[in-house]
Amino acid sequence: MPSTRASCRGLPPSSSTRRSEVKRVPGIVALAALCAACDRLPPDVIRHAAEAAPEALSAWGIVYRDGDALTVNPAATPYELNSPLFSDYAHKLRTVWLPPGSRARYRDEGPFDFPVGTIISKTFYYPVAGDGSVVRRDAERTTLTRRIDFRRHRVLETRLLVRGEEGWFALPYVWNAGQTDATLALAGDVVSLSFSDGGEDFHYVVPDANQCAGCHVTHHASRALEPIGPSAWQLNRVVAVEDGQREQVAYWQEAGLVDGVPPELPAGIDASDPASAPLAARARAYLSSNCAHCHNADGPADTSALDLSLTARDGRDIGVCKPPVAVGRGSGDRPYDITPGRPQDSILVYRMQHSDPAIAMPELGRSVVHEEGVALVTDWIASLPGAC
Repeated sequence: MPSTRASCRGLPPSSSTRRSEVKRVPGIVALAALCAACDRLPPDVIRHAAEAAPEALSAWGIVYRDGDALTVNPAATPYELNSPLFSDYAHKLRTVWLPPGSRARYRDEGPFDFPVGTIISKTFYYPVAGDGSVVRRDAERTTLTRRIDFRRHRVLETRLLVRGEEGWFALPYVWNAGQTDATLALAGDVVSLSFSDGGEDFHYVVPDANQCAGCHVTHHASRALEPIGPSAWQLNRVVAVEDGQREQVAYWQEAGLVDGVPPELPAGIDASDPASAPLAARARAYLSSNCAHCHNADGPADTSALDLSLTARDGRDIGVCKPPVAVGRGSGDRPYDITPGRPQDSILVYRMQHSDPAIAMPELGRSVVHEEGVALVTDWIASLPGAC
C-alpha cells in the first residue's frame, strides 16, 4: 500500500523526523476523503518518545495546517467536555488518538484508563475581530469541530498528553505568528492579547512542561501525570457528529475507543447551562473542573482540608464554615471558605474575583477573571441556608 505520509499544503513532510526515534502507525486511507481540501492524503500519526519529542507539532500528525485551516487527522477523534476548565476565555479543540486495535477501559470515576500510545491533544484558540483583538466569550460545545479557520481565529498553543511505557508525559507547543506550525516550548511562553470589547490587555500564559504537573498530577503521593478531562460525567453529553446528534460516550463505544461502558452513566452536568442541572450541581461541577485537580482528598492541596471534587460531602469538606489554612493574603480577611448566604464574606468567591497571582485561584491557567464562573458560584453560595 502506498505511504500516506505525504503532507497536505502547509504541513512539513514527516520525513524530517528522525526515523530511529519514532514508531510509525499506518494512516487510515479510507478516511482520506475528510481531507477534501488537500491534494494529497493526510499524514500518518507518529508516536514519539518523551526524550525524542520533535520540535514541530506537525511531526506528530495529530493536528496540522491544511490550506487556511488547522485540521484534525481523520484517525483522531475530537471530543467535548460538559464543564471544561476555564482558560482566559480561550476556546479549545480536544482530540484523542489510540493506537489501532487498542481501547480505553471505562471508569465511573476519574479519567478513563487509556492504553500505552494514546495521544490526547488540546488546542487553544480565539475568534478574532477585525483589528486583531480576540473575542471574549465562552465557547459553544455542541459540534465536534475538525477544522479551525485561521482567517477568523488565532491559534495560540497545542498541548499534547502522551501515554508512554513509563506513564504520561506532557508537551506544550506554541503556534508561530504565521500560523504555519507550532514549536515545542518546554520553557512555556507568554502572549500579550487584548479583548475586542475594550477590556484590559492581558498576558496569556503557556505553561512550561513542569507546570503541566500543577494540574495533571492529581494525587500527590504518586506524582504521576494523568488526564483530567475525559471522564464519564464530563463526556456524558450530546454532541453533533457527521450523521447527526449522538450521545458522546456511546459514540466512543461504537467507534471502538472504549470498552466496559455500563448501561447507566454518571449524570453529565454542564455548569453553564441552567437546563442541565440545579444550581448547586452546576456550581459543584464548575468547582470540580477548575479546582478539584488540586483540591481533592489525595491532591496536591490536601493540606488545605478543602475537597471540591464532585464526590465530596456537603458541608465542611467543601468549605462551608471552614476556616482557611495557611492562606495568607488569599483570605481577604474573610473568616470562612464558604459563608452560607454571604458570598461577599466567602474566601472562595474572593479568590475567584482576583487576577493577582498571590490571591487568585486557580493559581495556574488563567490571567483574567471568569465573570460567568464567579456569578455561578456567587449565586450558589447566596442560596445556601444556615449560618456559621
